[in-house]
Amino acid sequence: MAGFIARLARAAGYVPATKASAAVALYGEGRAVWTARDYGALSREGFQRNAVVHRSVRLVAEAAASLPLTLAGADDAHPLIALLARPNPREGGMSFLDGVYGQLLVSGNAYLEAVEIDGTPRELFALRPDRMRVVAGADGWPVAYEYTVGGQRIRYEQVGAIPPMLHLTLFNPLDDHYGLSPMEAAAMPLDIHNAAGAWNKALLDNAARPSGALVFAPTTGAALSDTQFTRLKAELEASYQGSANAGRPLLLDGGLDWRPLSLSPKEMDFVEAKAAAAREIALAFGVPPLLLGLPGDNTHANYAEANRAFYRQTVIPLVRRTADSIARWLEPAFGPVRLEPDLDAVEALAAERESLWRRLQGADFLSDAEKREAVGYPAEIPASGA
Repeated sequence: MAGFIARLARAAGYVPATKASAAVALYGEGRAVWTARDYGALSREGFQRNAVVHRSVRLVAEAAASLPLTLAGADDAHPLIALLARPNPREGGMSFLDGVYGQLLVSGNAYLEAVEIDGTPRELFALRPDRMRVVAGADGWPVAYEYTVGGQRIRYEQVGAIPPMLHLTLFNPLDDHYGLSPMEAAAMPLDIHNAAGAWNKALLDNAARPSGALVFAPTTGAALSDTQFTRLKAELEASYQGSANAGRPLLLDGGLDWRPLSLSPKEMDFVEAKAAAAREIALAFGVPPLLLGLPGDNTHANYAEANRAFYRQTVIPLVRRTADSIARWLEPAFGPVRLEPDLDAVEALAAERESLWRRLQGADFLSDAEKREAVGYPAEIPASGA
């Protein structure tokens, strides 16, 4: 039982302040222990261990990667479109962009390497953010990037018409070079969500029964020695801890009294604590709680409205920022082009398109060319066979 209390305290993120000499285990004051704000810790505690974070990252990354990119005023045979469709021999376009968006969401940074042949980019690769380091020059701007893997260090000098490395970041108000991950902003509710789950698991391991304290009440004024205290604690952990020992009676020596420790309904309300933390995590990633199946705080009237808000407020801005950065980076090779997401391919925005077309159809003061431009098509209809 004593070990159970200690496990509950550790799971909740508390460090006991003192040990009472007359009791084997007691709750005590402590300080919260938070997950370190680095890529490895956030990846393990967030993406790998937390279902809400994992699903939020996958939902945003997959939706963004599946949104087709087009060049305004150019056809699908443009070499930049072909490069993005097959960036390297190992990945297709969707798989490549899925990894780029996933790295942005987990670390706040994504690094794209361009492999050139005769001055023309032929392949693109996404490199792991935790292995990359920005090398700043005398003026504070990055002059190179160092990538460390397998004990080897590769340096990418940012020279040439097309620098070999494109560094994508999410806005960070306190860092000149590295971006801020949504997971870092949600680190506190993430720890609360994980701790609540660990607490519940520990409670289930003890047959969902709160523990108690063994109180030594001697009649001769003596007290437990350190050796007796340690032995008693070890016997309790070995013989009475875990669901297999639930309900097993305690055999107490003289002077020992068992006093159960009960938890109030407010303290036992871990479900609401987890739900509130999950909603905060979804808020940081820009995912409506309804899309994650979270109870409460579903302010959208229906799933379709939540899905539409998800694309408008989260997915499309992320895709446009990324597409604009890639187009500007590769402009010396492919010319000044505007890379845009094809919103006509988004099923969630179908109702908006129908409403726009209906309004334009009744706008007699607009010419056919102006109506075509209003919906994103060229003003002139392409000639047949062109």
